[in-house]
Amino acid sequence: MQKTFTGLLLTLVVSGCGLLENTNTDQNVEKAATLAQLETVLELPFRPGNVSATKSGRVFATVHPFAGEQGIQLLEVTGPNSYQPWPSSKVQSPKGQYSENTIDTPLGITKDKQGGLWIVDMGLHIGKTRIWGFDIDSGELISKIVLPTDIAPANSFVQDLVVDRERGWVYLADLANPGILAVELATNKVRRFGNHPSLKPEVNAKMVINGQAVMFGGKPANTGINPITLSADGETLFFGAMNGRTWYSVPAKLFRDGVADDVIAHHITRVGEKPISDGATTDSFGNHFITNLNENGIDKLSANGVFTPFIRDARLNWPDNVSADDNGWLYISVNQLHKSPRFNDGADIGKAPYYIYRVWANTQ
Repeated sequence: MQKTFTGLLLTLVVSGCGLLENTNTDQNVEKAATLAQLETVLELPFRPGNVSATKSGRVFATVHPFAGEQGIQLLEVTGPNSYQPWPSSKVQSPKGQYSENTIDTPLGITKDKQGGLWIVDMGLHIGKTRIWGFDIDSGELISKIVLPTDIAPANSFVQDLVVDRERGWVYLADLANPGILAVELATNKVRRFGNHPSLKPEVNAKMVINGQAVMFGGKPANTGINPITLSADGETLFFGAMNGRTWYSVPAKLFRDGVADDVIAHHITRVGEKPISDGATTDSFGNHFITNLNENGIDKLSANGVFTPFIRDARLNWPDNVSADDNGWLYISVNQLHKSPRFNDGADIGKAPYYIYRVWANTQ
């Protein structure tokens, strides 16, 4: 990626819902399980970032950095049109007041298998990339890790993460300086893997939404790794470039074992096809659901490598992320990001409300 675009990207992709009735019962699942039909979870007056939902039906979302000053960065859905700061107002940054003790500019969000909720905070105001982990039941802080500036320098855009708390590792994707970051929770040690073709944009993978090329600084968008996912057993990382049509895998154990970059590079494998994307999720069956920016939809790459459209809907106007819960649902945040001021010479041509949706996918 060219340096000029990288700098611009920082400026631009710095890349919940009314509480739903409990969907754990067979009766509720049978009533709701209409494949590939969107259900509205939440309407918001500002742009959501990414979303994650628990098995018990709780839904959490980050507020996108392009949403402007909202005085809230991480929320839990409390109703069809309502939300509350989560885990409390104390960790939110009031408008224009960012500090070491409050969340700055989060985007990626994920849950672990031990009851934790994690976000990556790009720290665009305080100049530090941080990882925050909270216990979902109590709201207590599990961990807060500041990434060293030699690993995540000021021009980074570390926007997506997955967490393997059982083995004590967090894996992140840096879109601006294309690379995979691996963090050991026990020591807070971080390593970066970069400078590999799989992390970089592909030549003919153009971002064209509703017939219009998406431009950054007068040039077509051309960005690297985004998103990143983890297999259910924690052993395989999956990833691809935002401007890319190839989905890759690499053994997570290589990062845990601290092997050399050339060994990691040797073990990167093509899994299958992907669309021009922003977010993705890998379910417990090994299926991959990947947002399709160009076609207002979600695509599915099955565990056996079959690539098919999963849903197409005009309402999926920049599906920023997709996240599987543990009940068979996919949650999708939609924010018209390409219509935000950073993409349009300072003009916001998006129209509220913005949405979090869900769709039945039988991912349990």
